[in-house]
Amino acid sequence: MEAAPQPPGEPRRTILRHRLSTRIWHWLNALTIFVMLMSGLMIFNAHPRLYWGKAGANYDRAWLMIGATPTQGRLVIGSVVIPTTGVLGRWEDKQGRTQTRAFPYWATIPSRYSLSMARRWHLAFAWVLAIGILAYIVAILANGHARRDLAPTRDELRPRHLWRDIRDHARLRFPKGEAAARYNPLQKIAYVGVIFALIPLLVLTGLTMAPGMNAAWPWLLDVFGGRQSARSIHFLCAAFIALFILVHLIMVVLAGPINELRSMITGRFRLPRA
Repeated sequence: MEAAPQPPGEPRRTILRHRLSTRIWHWLNALTIFVMLMSGLMIFNAHPRLYWGKAGANYDRAWLMIGATPTQGRLVIGSVVIPTTGVLGRWEDKQGRTQTRAFPYWATIPSRYSLSMARRWHLAFAWVLAIGILAYIVAILANGHARRDLAPTRDELRPRHLWRDIRDHARLRFPKGEAAARYNPLQKIAYVGVIFALIPLLVLTGLTMAPGMNAAWPWLLDVFGGRQSARSIHFLCAAFIALFILVHLIMVVLAGPINELRSMITGRFRLPRA
């Protein structure tokens, strides 16, 4: 049943939208993901090629490569070559000198080339990511947040319902009144995908690339088809996470950044007037 529109003179109702466990995990995860993405790009700079299978080296066929010719940067995906001068492959550093590494200094941790430092950052925050996602999944299963707020209903998964939600997003029609208190179907699908698929897959493929873990869990190499396949899946998952963050930030700005930000800090969300 649709809620009655709120009279213009009445104050907008405020609800508790985010539990403390969700807020803590959100901000901890935000920091962790950014450090891991940027340190991961520095690690990728050491060998900016991706392969499928168990092995891959300079002279093997890569399905993705970021490199440079004497005059331009380029991204190669299969047989497609995309010029990327100034952004990827060939760019200028802070001193104005031309560099030919895959990702520029402003996108990596550390900003200077250091594979050993990037690995330290990446592995340190990998523990934060792994323990954090495990604790958060246990918490939202125990307190009912996953079942009550995140799991889409059968009706929400119907093509007609999803298509209407996509059109509303494209037209920037955001829920009003009581409807804004609940996640919409696209939000639910995105959050469930990130929490229960993308981040666990990132952790598992990361473990697959660790020589120490291969001795303890050799079956991981078989599950992902070898270390190079695991590296490719790891990179693709990270790319999807980066895309999710970009879309998430755009939606926050369009939906009302102050209200959205306050709800993720204090938990209190002010319902938009219907």
